[in-house]
Amino acid sequence: MRCPYCHVDNDRVLDTRAAEAGYMVRRKRICNSCHRRFSTLEKLEQLNVRVVKSDQTREPLDREKIRRGVERACSKRPIQSSKIEQVVQSIEAEIYESFDSEVTATQIGAIVLRHLASLDEVAYIRFASVYREFDDANDFIQAISKIVGPNAKK
Repeated sequence: MRCPYCHVDNDRVLDTRAAEAGYMVRRKRICNSCHRRFSTLEKLEQLNVRVVKSDQTREPLDREKIRRGVERACSKRPIQSSKIEQVVQSIEAEIYESFDSEVTATQIGAIVLRHLASLDEVAYIRFASVYREFDDANDFIQAISKIVGPNAKK
């Protein structure tokens, strides 16, 4: 690893810790040349799963896009950031376990909805309204009845 200060490839690792629930490794290093400390983050190289969009274009799976969608749905809800991160990791893991090379945007949306349904009902409805392109109040009523079911408060 090249030192970010003197650019010499001569360092040693001082400490190694797991990060992001074991999906990353953070290493504290010291350069043997200039003796400055720096940190590196190693991330597991993901398989190349491509997303097939509705217009049939393909793009690489973007974890940050999933995170932004989940965060937007959970906006102003009493949900901790760590819980959102766990949900995003679960969604990503399910995609990589279930699909080898391609996944449709529709399939990703369904996976996200399933995870949001168990996380927060309001976040589920918010995401569903955008994902399923709700047109009127009846669409909201149908989505709410799916998640609330026969236990609805009257």
